[in-house]
Parts: sequence; structure tokens; C-alpha cells
Amino acid sequence: MLKIKNLKAGYYGGPDILHDIDIEVKPGEIVALIGPNGAGKSTVLRSIFNQAEVRGGSIKFIDDELTSLPTYSLINLGVSFVPQGRQVFSTMTVKENLEMGAFAIADQKLVKKNIEGVLKRFPLLREKIGQNGVNLSGGQQQILAIARALVQSPKLLLLDEPSLGLSPKAMHEIFAIIKEINKEGVSLLIVEQNARAAVEIADRTYVLEMGKVALTGGRDILDNEKIKKIYFGQ
Repeated sequence: MLKIKNLKAGYYGGPDILHDIDIEVKPGEIVALIGPNGAGKSTVLRSIFNQAEVRGGSIKFIDDELTSLPTYSLINLGVSFVPQGRQVFSTMTVKENLEMGAFAIADQKLVKKNIEGVLKRFPLLREKIGQNGVNLSGGQQQILAIARALVQSPKLLLLDEPSLGLSPKAMHEIFAIIKEINKEGVSLLIVEQNARAAVEIADRTYVLEMGKVALTGGRDILDNEKIKKIYFGQ
């Protein structure tokens, strides 16, 4: 579904952050990106979503090369992105946030159908439909950010640090939601600092170090001595 080959990328005016990255996401998979701060994990997602400068290589989604496409075209193709820090519109209501997620959909009947679909999935949001984003808890804001992306009916969902700043209870709920979304046919590429939680729900994991893929594997990657030392102090 997604094939990244020899990706070199950075930010305008700055040095290269990614160096010849190769990553794949197959249909129906959850793929995790883990690694230390500054390894380039978020830059991978931003490169896919045209928010970083791609300086070499290829990013192909199904049959389309993404590196030259504007963001709205990616949404129309079926790629959605939930950035780090949730970034809900704090002065807008839950309903207005969901409507903003549908800005690229011209068919208003489809917009209403998709919004109703996410409200059915997340009854909590229906209860708070008229509340401003700022009045939601951190976990509720993350649910809203994910729901806003789901309004776009993605085939591939990019999640950047979905558990960042959440309580253990809220984090558990978010990872349960991720698994539910995946079971319904959405593929996911997740950047996550909580290495164990990410690896345990992922079909495959890539470990990034200094802008390069240092290691890849399945759930058995947690048994790797290097991973144990870096992430779990063992």
C-alpha cells in the first residue's frame, strides 16, 4: 500500500534528516516507527504528507507517487494524518472540528454521513458535540483528533505520538481504538515513544537511529538486546 524507497528529506534551509530510508506498509497492517528523539520518525510522516522537503527517493501510495502532490490530493487519495500534540481547534466545538476534517470533501451528504459515522463510533464525542476543544481532557482531544481524520475515510492513517502526554488509562484507550480502526480495514503507520505499547500492537516495527533504519522486525524485536538496553534499561 505504501512503499518508501531511498527517502532523503529535511526541512527547508536545514540539513538532511532522513538518509535513504526504506519503509513499507502493506494493506491491513499496523506498522510502528520507534527510535530515540531526533531520529527522524516524525519527519517520515511529514515527508509522506508533504510537510517536509523530500530531497531524494520515492514515496508511493498504491499506484500514485506522492512526493509532488499537495496535501489535499493525499486526503482525496485516502491518506490522513493526525499530527503530534493532537492540535484540535481549541475555540471550535467538537462538531466544528469534525467539519474541518471534511474540508476536502465536496459532497455534503457524504460529509454528514461520515461525521455521523464517527459520532456513532465515539459516543463520548456526541455527548460533547457542542463543547469547545479546549474544554476536553487530553485523552478526549486525542480521540477528537483521530475522529477528525476518520471523517476523511482514510485507507492509510498516519499517527504521530498518539499517546503523548496522556494518562496510562487514556493511553490504553487510544491503543484500543487504534486496533479497532485497523480491524475495520484501515492501515496505520504510527510514530510512538512508548516502544513496548507500539510494538505489541504492530505487525512490523522499524527502529530509526540518526535518520536511518537501524533495525526492523515483528513483535520479537522486543527480545533484541539493543532494544532492551535503549528502551527498557535491561
